[in-house]
Amino acid sequence: MHPLAWGLLATLVISLASLSGLPLVYLGLKRISGFTAFLVAFSAGALMGGAFLHLLPEAAEKIEVLSVSWCLLAGVVAFFVLERLLRWRHCHEDTCAVHPVGYLNLIGDCLHNFLDGVIIAAAFLESTHLGLVMTLVILAHEVPQEIGDLGVLVHSGLTLYWAVILNLLVALTAILGIVIGYYALAGLQTYIPYVLAVSAGGFLYISACDLIPELHKERRQGRAWLALVLFILGIGLMEAVKHLGHAH
Repeated sequence: MHPLAWGLLATLVISLASLSGLPLVYLGLKRISGFTAFLVAFSAGALMGGAFLHLLPEAAEKIEVLSVSWCLLAGVVAFFVLERLLRWRHCHEDTCAVHPVGYLNLIGDCLHNFLDGVIIAAAFLESTHLGLVMTLVILAHEVPQEIGDLGVLVHSGLTLYWAVILNLLVALTAILGIVIGYYALAGLQTYIPYVLAVSAGGFLYISACDLIPELHKERRQGRAWLALVLFILGIGLMEAVKHLGHAH
């Protein structure tokens, strides 16, 4: 299958993740928070594993280590700046000071999903296997984020109907990201490893600065240890996918 077709299919699946929080909204926002805490742990591990076990090794095969290091740092700094400018944070509380306005959350998600599309485009241009891995990593991250975002939108005053519709429309910006990313990078294959390394920096920032701090808020020992196990399982999944790809 053509890389662009693979990418469009992948982003469509990821965009549908925006509907994942719909059944849980009926359970109440506090219950959503308790449930997503475990998904956050798993996605934090998946992001870490995706960055260290897939993106960085792929980039290091094509460009020198020093360039990979600088691109990694650039990714961390870029996502830090984006978060400061848009006040974008993955909040999983029923009251969130970082999301004072639901529409601000939507703006941040537009940019976030667009960048996800660019990352997927770069990955599929490198190889189908890497594209599928990045789809899995982003999907693991999107599910808890979309559940949290839907809760934030409802809490900000939007009706459930409009929260779902707007969240889905915003998620579809990933398709725009993959189309632009594909045509921008298709003729610039030498730059793809740099994009992958920058993406790894973004993944590490989200995992280390956004998601892991949420896990430290858990004071109940049983839930805290379970979250740690799920974090390790997220990394383990990325290692298993890596070996599966080599086997084929």
